[in-house]
Amino acid sequence: MAIARHGSGPRATLGAVASQVHPVFMAPPLAASGFGAVLGGVVSPRLAFLHLGVAFAALYTAHVKDGLVDFHRRGEDDDHPLTRRGCHLTLAGSTTLFFAGLAALSVLVDPVAALLALPGWLVAVFHAPQLDTNPVGATLGYPAGIGFALLGGYYVQTRTLSAAVLAFAVVFVVVLAGIKVIDDATDYDYDRSVDKRTVAVVLGRDGARRLAAALMGAGMAAVLALSATGVVPRGSALATVPFVAVALVARRADAELATMLLVRASYLFFALLVAAVWVRPLSGVSSPDITVLGPYTYLATELLWGTVAVALVVRAGAVRAAVRTTLVLYPFAYVWDWYTLTVGVFAIPMRTGIDLLGIPVEEHLFMLIVPTMVVGVHETLCGLDD
Repeated sequence: MAIARHGSGPRATLGAVASQVHPVFMAPPLAASGFGAVLGGVVSPRLAFLHLGVAFAALYTAHVKDGLVDFHRRGEDDDHPLTRRGCHLTLAGSTTLFFAGLAALSVLVDPVAALLALPGWLVAVFHAPQLDTNPVGATLGYPAGIGFALLGGYYVQTRTLSAAVLAFAVVFVVVLAGIKVIDDATDYDYDRSVDKRTVAVVLGRDGARRLAAALMGAGMAAVLALSATGVVPRGSALATVPFVAVALVARRADAELATMLLVRASYLFFALLVAAVWVRPLSGVSSPDITVLGPYTYLATELLWGTVAVALVVRAGAVRAAVRTTLVLYPFAYVWDWYTLTVGVFAIPMRTGIDLLGIPVEEHLFMLIVPTMVVGVHETLCGLDD
């Protein structure tokens, strides 16, 4: 039985097999593996290429398996280059290559390197028809594979995992999950008709868009926070600028166009992260030292964030809700704060030294600002949803 559905002979067979190499689908995981190697210092280029090869075999397996299920079993796709037998043969070949690479990683690095690569193949094999029928599996399968590709690419260079690579992996998964939610919305009508429970089907188009925006926003905020605290290179913050700009434009686009824009923005985001790790711009920039304010340091930070909190509740028309919430929480917060200070859980050196009711006056302000900020953010987000 032939391997290719269209044509016969070696040329048709080779073309059908090669058709399952999809650069757009494969580029992000392979780039993540390479990024992990760069983050790890590229100690061994040979191991970097080995890990790339293992990741490629898993991705090829994923694409063939999806085609087998979507065309030959479900009848979702209009066409497929491989026959059913061709799908099974290429799956066997790619799986053999994957596990050969896994064995090589285990010998040349250690078994942990192999274990970090294995989830890529598991996602590939079980994505269809198991994982893609529920919102969690349909959304997180591909992003999780990219996250593990990053961890594995780093591990084969360093034989350890750092806080930075773990943070980047989480960011990648969260941001790509947001893009995947929007991408799945392009098949909303069909997925509903076959009871395929993607996030868009479960939450509706608008709900899916809100969740996607929250995920991508959380990812960008995490990069900024991690850059500011030095967990990841400070220049990583620059990578968020073009992605956020594109995401704002994509807000008003339909699901298909938004997906195209966001996928390309994610490529740029990852490329700039690689550059930030490689070149390390802003590495000489240190955080501002506001302790020059002496005993007024804590008070100054409260003035800043208190102003933001008040602005949020005023803008959202939630002043009354903020006052009520603050008054209810204040007694509990006061007792908790007094007790923790009394037993020595923490100390506040950069303060005025003025106490009120047994605790620093700055702590009274803190207990007013935090619930106000929470109410302001909550009401602002609700306003955006509306």
